[in-house]
Amino acid sequence: MPLEQLRRYEGINPRPDDFDAYWERALQELDATAAEVELVPSAFQVPTADCFDLYFTGVRGARIHAKYIRPKNVPEPHAALLQFHGYSGNAGDWADKLSYASLGYSVFSMDCRGQGGGSEDRGGVKGNTLNGHIIRGLDGEPDDLLFRQIFLDTAQLARIAMDMPEVDAERIGATGWSQGGALTIACAALEPRVKRLAPVYPFLSDYRRVWEMDQAKDAYAELRNYFRLFDPQHKREQEIFTRLGYIDIQNLAPRIQGETLLGVGLMDSICPPSTQFAAYNKITAPKSLEIYPDFGHEGLPGLNDRILQFMQDL
Repeated sequence: MPLEQLRRYEGINPRPDDFDAYWERALQELDATAAEVELVPSAFQVPTADCFDLYFTGVRGARIHAKYIRPKNVPEPHAALLQFHGYSGNAGDWADKLSYASLGYSVFSMDCRGQGGGSEDRGGVKGNTLNGHIIRGLDGEPDDLLFRQIFLDTAQLARIAMDMPEVDAERIGATGWSQGGALTIACAALEPRVKRLAPVYPFLSDYRRVWEMDQAKDAYAELRNYFRLFDPQHKREQEIFTRLGYIDIQNLAPRIQGETLLGVGLMDSICPPSTQFAAYNKITAPKSLEIYPDFGHEGLPGLNDRILQFMQDL
């Protein structure tokens, strides 16, 4: 779409009629889940910060792992940053978090359950579990969708950060790229006290648009695989996309209260720009765009620096 049309695009994936009740019920489950936080000093340490492996309990009893860096010799309480990683990955190296710690920020970087890090996936869903987390739980009850649980994990991590005595609960930021961008949006929607968020080309948005553009490949390939295996004539297409609407970040975006900076490459064929704008255009809080016309799903020059400066104002 031309940029002027993208700025008006509102998405086409169905929104379930009980979407708000679905997420209120989910948050009630989270409220009833004791976090049981455990901090284990990491083998990686630096003179300017304490580094911990942080473990907590998410919904359905899974133990979730995050890396936690707490700066030394800075005023308390201080700001904190939540970081979320790309699809199938993990929290990454300790070293790439030290730029924020050097500014006096605590940093919390979560491993998504069932992906490449140290978090637990308790399983227990009906139907297909092969080649994709978007479709995991799609054949059971809506509450069993895996990304429901992962979205709730991000909110649990935000609450844990806010409860740390060294952290100022009113100075929390969140950021991530691709899946990490989607989780940034979900986190700030489900824990609206997040003050600033910087999602970059967010994943998990406007699934039907992805399908109709014939872009159900790469990160979205599981959508095509699911239809080929379980609905080859698309007799259940409306039902399936409506159920996916529960975990469509564009439907969560209106809940965001924090100031938002979104980075987008207009040549992105992994997470099509229109799907990103579907979420961005629903954010009613203060917001701004960093647009890269000639870039796709790749490094965006200068954007990490821009995000760091944006977060300095927490």
